[in-house]
Amino acid sequence: MKYITYSLIITFIAGLALFNSTGKGVSMPISSTVQIDKPTALPTAYLAGGCFWCLESQIRALEGVMFTQAGYQGGHMPSPTYQQVSSGRTGHTEVVEVTYNPEMISYEKLITFFLTKGHDATQLNRQGVDRGTQYRSAIFYTDADEKTIAEDVIATIDASDYYNSTKIVTEVSPLEIHPFWLAEEYHQQYYEKYEASEGETHIRVKLKKKRAEFKAE
Repeated sequence: MKYITYSLIITFIAGLALFNSTGKGVSMPISSTVQIDKPTALPTAYLAGGCFWCLESQIRALEGVMFTQAGYQGGHMPSPTYQQVSSGRTGHTEVVEVTYNPEMISYEKLITFFLTKGHDATQLNRQGVDRGTQYRSAIFYTDADEKTIAEDVIATIDASDYYNSTKIVTEVSPLEIHPFWLAEEYHQQYYEKYEASEGETHIRVKLKKKRAEFKAE
């Protein structure tokens, strides 16, 4: 047992050393279509999949995504703060509002990416180390067509056995009864701001990249 524990510690330290040695100069992938200001006359999607820092950074790498905002949705309190949502008592979940160009990326493709690559859609009320209903997986649809597409994509992924017989637990709810509340400014594009100030990618980004590389091997 001591040997196993010692080996795990050594592996963990080696992993941290790898991250520290490769972190400098690594840039966050950002789509060439992403704009500074929110464009008008384009559709928006509302997606919740754990910490909005992580999900927003994943989505901003997609060509056809024009603008994103982090916020809160699905709760019973108007204009909630991060501290209130973090308590888990407001009913909100962390959400990313995605403005996209449907001629470049369809709603179906956006939902498919969200459910398969953006986060683990089989984890109930958590995502990785983040636990609580404020980290639950959800899609807030704006009309009947989006509802149908979201439900069809979920059914298709479940039938494909993508998650090895584990079913998707993503909530599909109407936007009209779950308004989007914009999160505080410091949450917007958090990882990009972190990299700009620190000169390296955030540790969570490094860990997620390494996990993805390990699964691909």
